Amino acid sequence: MQNSLYNIFDYIDLPDINIVDIGASPIDGTPPYQKLIDIEKANVIGFEPSPEQYQILLQQTNPKLKFLPQALGDGNEAILNICLAPGMTSLLEPDLTILEHFHGFAEWAKIIDQQAISTKKLDEIEEIEAIDYLKLDVQGSELAIIKNGVNKLKNTLVIHTEVNFIPFYKDQPLFAELDQELRQLGFYLHTFNPLIKRAFKPVILNNNIYSGLNQVLWTDAIYVKDFSKFSELSTEDLIKIAIILNDLYNSFDLTALALHHIDLKEETDFQKTYLESLTN
Repeated sequence: MQNSLYNIFDYIDLPDINIVDIGASPIDGTPPYQKLIDIEKANVIGFEPSPEQYQILLQQTNPKLKFLPQALGDGNEAILNICLAPGMTSLLEPDLTILEHFHGFAEWAKIIDQQAISTKKLDEIEEIEAIDYLKLDVQGSELAIIKNGVNKLKNTLVIHTEVNFIPFYKDQPLFAELDQELRQLGFYLHTFNPLIKRAFKPVILNNNIYSGLNQVLWTDAIYVKDFSKFSELSTEDLIKIAIILNDLYNSFDLTALALHHIDLKEETDFQKTYLESLTN
């Protein structure tokens, strides 16, 4: 892979990245960590409570990918609202008073089935030994999962989570609440990728209901351990942060900062080698 840290430092045995994917449904295409799967450097445990989507995931034969049909949350009983569009399926009830303002969403959020399920707390999942990289795409359950996974998240390095600015579901926690919780856990917001906008009805831009003007609805937010405390992290944690930021997000500047802290610890010249690889 061009400019992968595994190529730049191919003379060193760099570690695999331990990934937990909560809401692993493949409906949105390849996951944000696909590049690490392609080079066989990702150990993935994925969770997907939707029976149909879970069966699709089981068709994968990569031995480094493991999937479980569990729903994560606060550990209580819940109702899985299976919607017409699989991407709208949620433990929360769709808020049609909001969704009907935008093209398509009220129809996509139509509940076609409901299943009583038990949720488990992230901290209770014995199969998870370590989380370097956490991906969340759970349609409103993000905050419940984070609040009930504090112990597992203590050593997590990067979090990629979907966040909403407008509630698609009743009582859905929004970006501000997730941001506050993650900052308390020692993470800083790094970037949004991308901001999703939609036009209010009846306006349609260029005959495309997926186009928007200024109203933002949701995004994927990437959080990284507090960069002002990189000096407190181990060399292995720093190299894993560098791998994730470089290979998945092209965050060359923050990658270089992580490598700089390794150099201070180990008396190496990783940052120099890395920056030269970029200019070359």
